[in-house]
Amino acid sequence: MTATRPLTADDVPALVDLVIANRAFLAPYEPDRGPAWFTEAGQAAAVRDALERADEGVIVPRVVLAPDGSVVGRVNLNNVVRGAFQSCSLGYWLDEGHTGRGLATAAVAEMLVVAFDELGLHRVEAGTLVHNVASQTVLARNGFERFGLAPGYLRIAGRWQDHVLFQRLSPHAG
Repeated sequence: MTATRPLTADDVPALVDLVIANRAFLAPYEPDRGPAWFTEAGQAAAVRDALERADEGVIVPRVVLAPDGSVVGRVNLNNVVRGAFQSCSLGYWLDEGHTGRGLATAAVAEMLVVAFDELGLHRVEAGTLVHNVASQTVLARNGFERFGLAPGYLRIAGRWQDHVLFQRLSPHAG
């Protein structure tokens, strides 16, 4: 069974339910979200934006699926850069009730196939909060290597926080 599929506008109701149910769980790992984020209109706007950016070739937005096919999270290849860089960044989140089951690991593995085999990218980068050991484990299981620490990298949970930086290079690199 596949761990991801492309994001569609039909995913909005499931995403609304997920962001509401996981608001407290995800808050320490996410930028501050205004109240509109947790509404149907807010998620519809986010999905519309993601699909428009996908049409421009700068992101690859997908949903993470449970074994029964239900939507349990999101995973993206973000900031796809071509030219000499041939790189992107990876981001993902998962419903709290579905963590620890290998779903994020499988979703990241699928996104690496997209990045390297379908898009022909050279590098995928990911950053985690210093204390986010679960996400670091997902990355390690997918062959990512730590390459640095970025002080005050992103504004998460209302404050600038350090991130551990990871990368995975294409197995097709020459």
